[in-house]
Amino acid sequence: MASASPRPSHRRSLRSRRTLVVSAAAVAAAVGAGVLVMNANAGPVDVYHQVLPAKDGWAASGAGTTGGTKADAAHTFTVSTRAQLVKALGSATDTTPRIIKVKGTIDANTNDSGKKLTCADYASGTGYSLSAYLKAFDPSTYGKKAPSGTQETARKAAQDKQKKNIVLRVPSNTTIVGVPGTKAGILGGSVLVQNVKNVIVRNLTFADTQDCFPQWDPTDGSSGEWNSNYDSVTLRGATNVWADHNTFTDAPTFDKTEATYYGRKYQVHDGALDITNGSDLVTVERNQFLNHDKTMLIGSSDTDSTGKLRVTIHHNLWKGIVQRAPLARIGQIHLYNNVYDTTAVNGYTPKYSLDSRAKAQVVAERNVWKIPADAKVAKLLSGDGTGSVAGTGNLVNGKATDLVAAYNSANSKKLKTTVNWTPALTAGLQTSVTNLLTDLTGKRGTGARALS
Repeated sequence: MASASPRPSHRRSLRSRRTLVVSAAAVAAAVGAGVLVMNANAGPVDVYHQVLPAKDGWAASGAGTTGGTKADAAHTFTVSTRAQLVKALGSATDTTPRIIKVKGTIDANTNDSGKKLTCADYASGTGYSLSAYLKAFDPSTYGKKAPSGTQETARKAAQDKQKKNIVLRVPSNTTIVGVPGTKAGILGGSVLVQNVKNVIVRNLTFADTQDCFPQWDPTDGSSGEWNSNYDSVTLRGATNVWADHNTFTDAPTFDKTEATYYGRKYQVHDGALDITNGSDLVTVERNQFLNHDKTMLIGSSDTDSTGKLRVTIHHNLWKGIVQRAPLARIGQIHLYNNVYDTTAVNGYTPKYSLDSRAKAQVVAERNVWKIPADAKVAKLLSGDGTGSVAGTGNLVNGKATDLVAAYNSANSKKLKTTVNWTPALTAGLQTSVTNLLTDLTGKRGTGARALS
């Protein structure tokens, strides 16, 4: 990769974090109740009022990202059901600061009374059935044109019913945090951060976000594809967002268990964390991305918003990921101190890790790849011939490796090796990454020993 000026290692800034000074007995009680976690460097930390530290990636730009830290008592909620979460979120246009503490796992596919809802419940009354849909749009008789007619209309109606239930819209100035020690998370839900600003999402497991009603697109690729509609977390036109210490996974429903129709896998999962439609100033750190195909999309198209899509991605673990870790378009993206384990897991066989296209300006430095002995370094990257990837200090199986040189030697559409910017918001950057995987153990994903 093209050379980038080395920078000294930084300790995470704690100056902007709120630390409580209390007695030892009170600390023990608070930790036990899930109010505080212990930070080895700074003692007890109030996880609900933490803000993004200074210089911690793009989301630290401007006024930084503080979420709902200024919430009053009336706008501080503890929720354990979908109905409670919806009520706590309130209107997407209400900018009043709020803190939402998620206790335990919330199943998004439930009604307001807590009753479990199935795909059949959403389809009820719409006239949709998978068997009828398959018969109506069989390419051997229908051809390669976009589905339309009675069954496609019914599919959309059923999908809309599910959408109203599982899509959870987040307003500006909101912090959503899983209560430590409660296996906090959202099952089957899609958190939407759209046209809002200043949002924090932490310590949550986002699992098995399914679209009950994927659409058949015969024009997607040479053989057509089944396309689903929901990401676990979607940023659209969102600004100043911090996603920290979360876990994203398809579990317990892995893609290999899905049926094949028209010769293509029936895909019920879309993205894990997608950042699109002019979203900007985003920091994604210390998360786990596990068992997923199309994992992170930055930029919804090759004509997404120029001058935005500035994203920092650091200290994350990617394992069992097929592609898009991330796929980047247009923006200025900084990836550092991430760990990529490209071993096939649960049927998820990696295609590539990082794709830079549509003139994306990516700096990827001091990341670590663990790849099988027979894997090719050239397949860790992808591109369309217009994207750039700069940066140094990346390791593959413990060896310093120029990923771009390996990719370019094997591909006609070359990745560019220079970028038009220099990262400055690099809190926590480790210059030595030989033991990075060990360093991250217990410090990333939901339920980490300390949110630090």
